[in-house]
Amino acid sequence: MEQINEAAEKRAGGSRLKKSGGAGGAALIALGLTALLAGGAYLGLCAYAVNSAEIWNNSVVLNQDVGGLTRDQAVQKLEAAVPDMVIRLTLLDDTTPPDAPGNVSTGADSGQGADIPLSDLGAEVDVPALVDFADRTQRSGPFLTAGYRWLSRGESHSFSMKEAITLDPEKTAGTAQRVAESLSWPALNTEYDVEEDALLVRVPKDGQSVDASELREALESRNWDTTLSVSQLRQTLSPSSVLTARDIHDAVSGEVKNAGYDPETDTITPERMGADFDVPAAQGAMDAAEPGSTVRVAADIQQPAVTAEDLEELLFRDVLGEAKTHVSGTAARISNVKLASAAFNGTVLNTGDVFSYNETVGQRTAAKGYKPAPAYVQGETVDEIGGGVCQPSSTLYLACLRANLEITERYAHRYVPAYIGKGMDATVSWGGPDYKFTNNTEYPIKIETVYEKGYLTVRLLGTNVDGTYAKMSYEELSSTPFEVVYEDDPTLAPGQEVVKVTPYTGYKGKTYRSVYAADGTLISREYEDTSDYKVRNRVILRGPVEEQPSVPAVNPNPGDFTVDLPPAETDPWPVPEPPVQDPGTDPPIIVLPEEGIG
Repeated sequence: MEQINEAAEKRAGGSRLKKSGGAGGAALIALGLTALLAGGAYLGLCAYAVNSAEIWNNSVVLNQDVGGLTRDQAVQKLEAAVPDMVIRLTLLDDTTPPDAPGNVSTGADSGQGADIPLSDLGAEVDVPALVDFADRTQRSGPFLTAGYRWLSRGESHSFSMKEAITLDPEKTAGTAQRVAESLSWPALNTEYDVEEDALLVRVPKDGQSVDASELREALESRNWDTTLSVSQLRQTLSPSSVLTARDIHDAVSGEVKNAGYDPETDTITPERMGADFDVPAAQGAMDAAEPGSTVRVAADIQQPAVTAEDLEELLFRDVLGEAKTHVSGTAARISNVKLASAAFNGTVLNTGDVFSYNETVGQRTAAKGYKPAPAYVQGETVDEIGGGVCQPSSTLYLACLRANLEITERYAHRYVPAYIGKGMDATVSWGGPDYKFTNNTEYPIKIETVYEKGYLTVRLLGTNVDGTYAKMSYEELSSTPFEVVYEDDPTLAPGQEVVKVTPYTGYKGKTYRSVYAADGTLISREYEDTSDYKVRNRVILRGPVEEQPSVPAVNPNPGDFTVDLPPAETDPWPVPEPPVQDPGTDPPIIVLPEEGIG
């Protein structure tokens, strides 16, 4: 029985194995058939891709998509497009790596590139050859990969065949030169000009230059034939000088200044106007403007009265005022006058400048050549280094008065000087009084000094546009006569007199400045200054008075007393004879001259 069951189980197992093997075979057969069909279909696709009359999708020739077109259609499309084709030129910054993001400019509209027509290069394009090359290239390769390559055409494929494009060398060179020049310009700095009520501000623009030979090489290389673009050409940049609205405001909002003169360079200095404007609004307009363009900024403009152009014809044209004084005294004093006047000869003052005698002439020292000469020191006449330098300052003062200039600082002498009229002098002393005046005219002034034949002349050169002139007058308010004071001097001979101190009458007076028009009409008469000159007494030294011998008195009543007389042969009271004196030889009075002091 067990044997029967084992046999039955073996039969049953064998039967299951047979059934199972039959199903697997069918599956394999089905899979094989599917693969065969798929392979056939793929081979058919490969055959279609290789033998299709249409150009594969996303095929680009000369930047034109010819995918899906027949060869003839592609040729027609390209031949129609070629006459209007341009090469897009973009530039790279000369300091930035070519692969840096954002380095390539956006083109001609931005001023950083250009469109170059193929016709300007004399280009000839063999369009059929290009189409055949593109079509042939896409179909080349292993047959079995053709289907895959055809299916994977999801992106554009550009085809390049430089041999199909020829350029005219002469036209290419000329076009490269023209385009390079159009893309090259110097840096344009911020500049501004002033109108009556506004500022014209040029917005800065960096300069750049493009090398024409490099552009020509790039065009002749025909590396642009796939995308019609040249993007590896570099430009050389020249940074511009930039001024902000605040910079401009700081430069033009200062004090209005006329054109002037620079004696060191012998040139006219430009004028300066005054302008005020809204700085934030101006900066906003400048930021919004195109580089190199001009922005108009409304402003409150104050123009100078004298421009450099005006001054070219009017500089030092007229004698504004002149004064001449006689120079006397010792040789040392005359030398000091000449030295001091030469120190300010040629001095130029522009509008608003202040002249200081002490600052210009400097300290009067022996090292500079000044010599001891009579001068006033605390009311006394003494020899002092630089004595006499007040005469140039006084002569200059009178010239300034006649020139109708503004006197800034002036002091009268202690005593009336002899070389100039009362009220017309100006005393100076190093570390003490100074003489100053201001150029209140609209033009530069030059001081000229001349010493000749014992006279010092000071004249002021400038520009007198209306012909006005000034005259000075003096009004005496009071005078104080000096007194004669005697001092005994035992060193002098009896009766001899010597003047120790020369006298000065004291005066107090006012000066007035009268201004006249060119025709002599009085325009104004104004108080100028008060001069208070001190009195100084004459001091005379005299020798001792000669004593006369005494004579005994005679008693009218000799009987009233008794006098013992000496022997008769002796004269008890001899009376000396008066000295015999030549009436023409009286003791002299010696006077020290002081005409040239001060």
